[in-house]
Formats: sequence, structure tokens, C-alpha cells
Amino acid sequence: MMREYKTEDTDALISIWDTAEPLAHPFLSDEVRKQVREDTRNIYLPNAETWVLEIDGAPAGFIAMIGTEIGGLFLDPSEQGKGRGRHMVDHIVAIKGPLTVEVFKDNKIGLPFYERYGFVITGEGVFDASGDETFKMAMPTS
Repeated sequence: MMREYKTEDTDALISIWDTAEPLAHPFLSDEVRKQVREDTRNIYLPNAETWVLEIDGAPAGFIAMIGTEIGGLFLDPSEQGKGRGRHMVDHIVAIKGPLTVEVFKDNKIGLPFYERYGFVITGEGVFDASGDETFKMAMPTS
């Protein structure tokens, strides 16, 4: 079940982030990871349009939106590969229509996920905090 984020979800979502993020971004330094974790807790979760995936009444993942851009999508590793990420994106697409995302070129989990979903590369960028290269991706509109 997808539902809107509540402040009391923060610790559970940060716990999910703590287990999922290093799998997706093993190339980030501990210093960058620490800053992104702090920003996720204090800036992104409370200010983005965040949706929570609940399984058996407990948070199992979340997707944070900034307009029609996916700012972050994290899923408990035990739930990966079960269609849960697709379910989260499907939920947002039903509300907002075609989406965009910026994903690290070296993200061996997220990049293939978005490609399988049908996102296409529309440009390149750089994550300022680390200098890592990114792909800007979008869902085709037709």
C-alpha cells in the first residue's frame, strides 16, 4: 500500500535508506554519504512530496518527488526484485504522468531499474557533492 509520508515515518525511512543506499551507491565516500543522510532526514523527507510503501503495516520503501522528478527512491533490500519499486513508480505516474530522474552512471541497481521501466537517457550531469557523473532520464511522453 502506498500512502503519504508522515513525520513519524522518518526513523523507519532513514533505516531503509541506511541499508539500501550503500548497495546503490558504494562509490560514494563516507563523508558524502553522511551529508546526504543528514540532508535526507532534515531536508528531503520533510520538504519533498514523499510517498511511503507499506508492507504488513510497516514502511518498506519510499519515493520522494520534486514536481515530476524522482528525487529519491529507496526500497528495503529484502523487498527488492519483487516489483515493489515498479509499484511505487506506477503509483506516482498515475498521479503525475511521465516522470524524470537523475541517476548516478555507476548505480548498478537504479540505472538498470529505470531502463527496464522505460526511462531513456536525455542528458548527463554531475553530482556536485562528490563529482560523480549522472544520467538525466525521462519517461517517453508518447
